[in-house]
Amino acid sequence: MALHFEQTALIRMNYWLMKSEPDVYSLQDLARDRHTVWDGVRNYQARNFLKSMQIGDLAFFYHSNTSPPGIAGLMQISQANLDDPSQFDPGSKYYDAKSTQEKPRWQTVQVEYEEEFAHFISLDRLRQEFQPDDLWVVRQGNRLSVIPVPEAIAMQILAIGRGKA
Repeated sequence: MALHFEQTALIRMNYWLMKSEPDVYSLQDLARDRHTVWDGVRNYQARNFLKSMQIGDLAFFYHSNTSPPGIAGLMQISQANLDDPSQFDPGSKYYDAKSTQEKPRWQTVQVEYEEEFAHFISLDRLRQEFQPDDLWVVRQGNRLSVIPVPEAIAMQILAIGRGKA
């Protein structure tokens, strides 16, 4: 069913930041694969953020646990409200014996590659530009792997990454 302009104007896009260790899965891996299921999130707050994502939302790809950590590029949510397949796989380090096909505990999304930024945005740069209440990734001790990003902050990040700020 095609949406008419009036209907699409009512759909609000959300922005997110999603972390991955580049030696596990990097933006370059996503560029090669074009899309992937964002599996293995095992924090309830991060899971709830994943559950609230919608197709078309944009997410910043953040390389964590590397030197320097920071935002490498952009991806788009292409499928939402998926059961995380790793929860059912006994061979996976993300296996959850309490999760069943009838009552899955972990949801996720599929993401598609959008772009690698012209300018990698290091955590130090993010700390210079944004306050902890504006961008949670700069909060001391923040360990969530999926966080929301306010639209105004997202626009600033896009400008920095694309070399326009």
